[in-house]
Formats: sequence, C-alpha cells, structure tokens
Amino acid sequence: MSKEETPNSVSEPEEVIESAAGGPEEMTSEGAEKDELDCVEGEVVEDDVSSTEEVSVEVLQVKLADALSKADAAEEKALRVAADLQNARRRAEKDIENAHKFGVDKFVQELLPVIDGLERGLEAVSEEDEALKTAREGMMLTHKLLLDALKKFNVEALFPEGEPFDPNLHEAVSMQPNPDVEPNSVITVFQKGYTLSGRLIRPAMVVVAKG
Repeated sequence: MSKEETPNSVSEPEEVIESAAGGPEEMTSEGAEKDELDCVEGEVVEDDVSSTEEVSVEVLQVKLADALSKADAAEEKALRVAADLQNARRRAEKDIENAHKFGVDKFVQELLPVIDGLERGLEAVSEEDEALKTAREGMMLTHKLLLDALKKFNVEALFPEGEPFDPNLHEAVSMQPNPDVEPNSVITVFQKGYTLSGRLIRPAMVVVAKG
C-alpha cells in the first residue's frame, strides 16, 4: 500500500511544478496586455496634449489680435488728441496775434470822428485868412499827430479818388455820369475810409462814375 501511494505523492509536486512553471507564462501574457494598454493610453495622452497645445495657440492668437486692435485704437486716439492740442495751440496763437493787431479797433473807431472833425475844420478855414492862420496851423499839427499815432498801430486812411470802385473797401452813396473818367471809378470821396492791419474798420463813402 505504501509503495502504491508513493507515485501519487510524487506526481502532486510535478503538478505544482507545472502550474508554477505555467505561472510565468500567464504573467507574461498579462504583462503584454498591460504594455499594449499603456501604449494606447500614451497615445491618448499625446493626442490630448497636442489638442491642448492647438487650443492654447488659438487662444493666444485671439488675444494677440485683440491686443493689436486695442493698440491701434489707442494710437489713433493719441494722434487725435495730439492733433486737437496742436489745433488749440494754433487757435490760441492766432487769437493772441489778433488781439495784438486788432485790440485797438474800438479805440480807433472812437478817434475817427475826431479826425473827421479836424478835417472839416481845416476845409472851412481859408488859408488866406491871416487871423485864423495860427489856429489853422495848430489844427493841421494836431491832425498830423493823430494820423502819425494811428499809423504806428497800422491804421491806414483810404482816399480812393480816381481809383476803381472796390465794394470791399468803398461804399457808394451815389452814381453820376461823367464822360471824363472811366466808368465805375471813384469821382468824389465824401468820407475817408480806414483799415487796421489790413482789415477794414470803416469803408470810404464815395460817388462812383456811371458807365
């Protein structure tokens, strides 16, 4: 009995050995499957990274375009502000220049009736009247001093007798036929005109020859 049982007892370890030997083969198969799974997962991870990079590039491109657009808008605004400031400075300079040129406009207009009065007085006083000679000389001197003072402020008198009529500088009070002069020319000056730095402050009152 003991001899018959011996082979059975020996055969059991062989099965164990076979199963043990078969173990590594099964583990190798499982390892291969795991490696394949890892490769698939690696590919998925690489695809995810690539997709994320593409999204990031698109986002950066959008942000760059937006930043460039804002920069262009800011530059345009800065140019407009600079242009407005330059225009404002030019207007201020022009206003200051006009103030220097035409600041005495009202004062000159107040003096013109005084000059007109002196000129009418000189016309009324005869040069041959010895009694009024001194008075006439005094009036002539005062008249000259006034005109010289006005000239220092660029005030010029307009006495266009014999000149062509200019509606920008002259005001016609009447028209008279006169064959001895050119049509539309000034034949009589009732009242002198005046300009201040080239700008008309009072037109000359004239009679014009009818054509």
